[in-house]
Amino acid sequence: MIKLFEEEIKDQGRRSSKGNQLKFERNGNWFKTDYLGYEGLVEYTVSKLLAFSNLEKIEYVDYELEQIEYNGNIFNGCKSKDFTEGWSLITLERLFKSTYGTGLNEIIYSIPDYSDRLRIFVEQVERATGLKDFGKYMSKMLTIDALFLNEDRHTHNIAVMTNNKGEFKLAPIFDNGAGLMSDTMMEYPLSKDVLLIVDKVKAKTFCDDFSEQVDIADIYNDDVKVRVIELIMQMRRKYEYLFSKTK
Repeated sequence: MIKLFEEEIKDQGRRSSKGNQLKFERNGNWFKTDYLGYEGLVEYTVSKLLAFSNLEKIEYVDYELEQIEYNGNIFNGCKSKDFTEGWSLITLERLFKSTYGTGLNEIIYSIPDYSDRLRIFVEQVERATGLKDFGKYMSKMLTIDALFLNEDRHTHNIAVMTNNKGEFKLAPIFDNGAGLMSDTMMEYPLSKDVLLIVDKVKAKTFCDDFSEQVDIADIYNDDVKVRVIELIMQMRRKYEYLFSKTK
C-alpha cells in the first residue's frame, strides 16, 4: 500500500466517457485508483497477457496492482512506470484542436460511411504528425480493444508523444481499464451473468492463459476475479484464430 497526497494528483488532459479516475505521479511512477469497479485489475491483467503476444515490451505499458491511501480512504488501483522519458503525451483530440482548430472526433463523426472513418482517421493523424506506421499501431490497438472489450477508446485517450522540437513518436498502448466489464457501478453489476450481458459491450481487442496471473490479485474479491476469468475465456473462444498453438 502507498499513501499519496493532493499535490501528487496529475491531470494529463485525457478524458473518459465514464468519468475520470484519480491519477497520481511520484518518483517516476504513475498511480490510478479504481473509479467505477475494477479498472486496476483490468490494466494489470491486460498488460500481463500482452506479454504472451507478439508485441514488443516497448509497445505497451506494464501495470502492477496497488492499494492507494488518499485523504483517509483506501482505493484499489494500479501503478506503472513513466514511459515518456522527456517527451510529452498529447491526445489526438487536443493535437487537432491546437493545430487545426477542430477536434479530430468532430472530423471522424462527420463521415457517414463507417468503413471510411478509420482510413481517414489514420490519414489525418499521419499528415499531422509525420508518423508513417500509425495505421499498424491502430490495428494493434483495436485488436486489443476487441479482445478485452474496451468500450472506452476514443480521441481523448489515444495519444502520441511529442518533444520541444515538434517531433512525434508513437506512445505505448495504455489505458485499457474500461475493458472486461470493469464498470460494476453503472453498466455491468457483478450480480449479472456475464454470458448474458457480454453482447452489450461494444467490443474492440486480444489474450492468453491468465488464471495464474489473476489468482495473485488478492486485493480483489473472488466474485470480481471470477468474472474477469470468465470474460477472458469467453473472448478467447470467440477469437480463437488469433492464438498461436505453439506459443
